[in-house]
Amino acid sequence: MKYGNVLVVGGSGFIGRHLVASLAAAGVRVTVPSRRRERAKHLILLPTVDVVETDIMAPGVLERLCAGKQAVYNLVGILHSRRGRRAERGVNEYGPDFARMHVELPQAIVAACRASGVHRLLHISALGASPDAPSEYLRSKGIAEKALLAADDLDVTVFRPSVVFGPEDAFLNRFATFARLSPVFGVPCPAAKFQPVYVGDVARALHFALEEPEACGKVYELGGPDVVTMKALVEFVCAVTGRRRWVFGLPDRLAYMQASLLERLPGKLMTRDNFRSMQVPSTSGQPFPFHLQPQSLEAVAPGYLAPAGPRERYPQLRWRARR
Repeated sequence: MKYGNVLVVGGSGFIGRHLVASLAAAGVRVTVPSRRRERAKHLILLPTVDVVETDIMAPGVLERLCAGKQAVYNLVGILHSRRGRRAERGVNEYGPDFARMHVELPQAIVAACRASGVHRLLHISALGASPDAPSEYLRSKGIAEKALLAADDLDVTVFRPSVVFGPEDAFLNRFATFARLSPVFGVPCPAAKFQPVYVGDVARALHFALEEPEACGKVYELGGPDVVTMKALVEFVCAVTGRRRWVFGLPDRLAYMQASLLERLPGKLMTRDNFRSMQVPSTSGQPFPFHLQPQSLEAVAPGYLAPAGPRERYPQLRWRARR
């Protein structure tokens, strides 16, 4: 079946913008919902993309968005959970949490697909996801995975990437910021293992799977060509950015205390749940799917971590500012 009209939930995010651009280049009509249309300016100019300002969690919205679509992507994911109620313009609201965004939203998307007659659903999970994983992030991802794959009336494909890197990532760029600000770098969980995968390769796999009948009902693990430790990643970033820094690993007890402190600061640079997630290796024993060749960290990351001048840095700064 040729899919010419799809919905990409989470399409304005890091992975989403690359997938949407790939789909648009192939002539696929793409609808991208966003709470703030201004934050998806980078997609509005694409010729076959319609950015709709809406709240996907509001009753009936997903059903309306799914109407007339041939396939749905769910790319929504959060790294930090904000529990409890908060005051905003005098109204008590729930902040996003893992259960709501990783479990309830996918279930709502399944219900919307059924109500609208959409049979193809592609979903982003995470390596290490399991209902009995040590972190709430991985548990919620695992619960959603299990529920989606149990939807026998839908053609579901699940992707489980390791940490995803690229010019706008919040991972390697954060390390680069730390390296610029401090002469020493205490690394939490220094032996934690990752298999970094380039965002463009993730987008290619997501796009390829759309037209691949054999992908239905499958779970694909997405990892790059190399397995590296957390400490090695930090040392790599320091080397690429030309920062001579003392990089040392923190023992688990100290790393947990660090996470407990950082999660109370604006931006939540790290949380105790992140610490628990890193106890599970984010690595894969599977080859990259669809005979695609993933690019290495060394081949891609230096191009954006160590830009040559202001002109090269401008697109990255503009993306971060959502302008």
